[in-house]
Amino acid sequence: MSKLICDVYLGTNIHMLRTDNNMTQEELVARMQLMGSMITRSTLANIESCRRNIKVSDLMIMKTIFNVDYDAFFPADAEDKLREKLTNDKSGVLQ
Repeated sequence: MSKLICDVYLGTNIHMLRTDNNMTQEELVARMQLMGSMITRSTLANIESCRRNIKVSDLMIMKTIFNVDYDAFFPADAEDKLREKLTNDKSGVLQ
């Protein structure tokens, strides 16, 4: 298996959008599944941590759920915001 190249912090940005919308991974996955996605919570966790790529269809569903433009998935400062959030969170674990 080849390694993923994380050249865009898409997973980080998805995490930020999800937490900004006060959603758990389970809640987002449930909504996505109702819209036809086959995503699981573990798959979402792997996407958010840049260990797995996202399907275009799942990105389209997230765009609808979050009611944002695609640009929202690619903000330049999302990595810095997440790093700051994890620094302030004593557990340091993405949930």
